[in-house]
Amino acid sequence: MNRQGKARVSRWFSSYSDSEKLKLKSQVHKLVSSRDHKHQSNFVEFNDNSKLVYKRFAGLFIVFSVDLSDNDLIYLESIQLFVEVLDLYFGNVCELDIVFNFYKVYSIVDEMYSGGEIEETSRNVILERVRCCEKFD
Repeated sequence: MNRQGKARVSRWFSSYSDSEKLKLKSQVHKLVSSRDHKHQSNFVEFNDNSKLVYKRFAGLFIVFSVDLSDNDLIYLESIQLFVEVLDLYFGNVCELDIVFNFYKVYSIVDEMYSGGEIEETSRNVILERVRCCEKFD
């Protein structure tokens, strides 16, 4: 999500209608963008059954909504890993890389996460699998 609230990539692991998704994205942007990032943590309770784990990179917020019982730090580290993989894949990734190559970003997401759970944490394995899948295109 950028500073203006536009979601560049979103993956939902629960069913929501389009109107619910728009409402949730708006709430997330309002909550995350209004926080003081120098003095507040990267974790915030979102609703009765979830919390947001986020990190800001330049003009983008990478935000995960996770169960209250999930480990915050694991998801915060997976955000860092996700950005590192994007950097390795694109060579210093920027917002335009994500916008114009969203299908490649989705393939990276799919290699890292399954059903909302972290599945792979090795940069090399993730990149190898994504590049292997590209050979079929």
